[in-house]
Amino acid sequence: MIKNYTSTVPVQRSLAHIEERLVKHGARSTVKTYDDKGNIEAFCFVLIINDKEVPFKLPARVANVEKVLIKQVVRKKAETLLRVHDQAERTAWKLVSDWVDIQLSLVELGQVEIMEVLLSYVYDPKNKCTLFERYKENWYKLISDSTSR
Repeated sequence: MIKNYTSTVPVQRSLAHIEERLVKHGARSTVKTYDDKGNIEAFCFVLIINDKEVPFKLPARVANVEKVLIKQVVRKKAETLLRVHDQAERTAWKLVSDWVDIQLSLVELGQVEIMEVLLSYVYDPKNKCTLFERYKENWYKLISDSTSR
């Protein structure tokens, strides 16, 4: 069962909660990025880590959530599909909000460091990708280089 697949929490409320939690943990700036249709695709923020500004990008891949939800729809009418899209947005952002809550709770309890949980989301504005996206692109080379020693 997918968590939050019936969430009624508006996207803006999930985003406000994410922002509030991150600001409490030192976020210096926040910004939302939008796709060409005006949908929010990522929540970006900057934290000071070891006296340096480090940008992060937390995506919500709404289209992926929508694909899963559409598979569950019996009658695929236009109005139903529009409701599925709206539900996918709410579900995706509520999941990100819950994830942020859980990760920052672990930080507050001293179980992890903030960079431990956010490392894959470090954003490189010059190359327009996260650390994970860069790693994914080159993973085979990185793994074969490290295992051949």
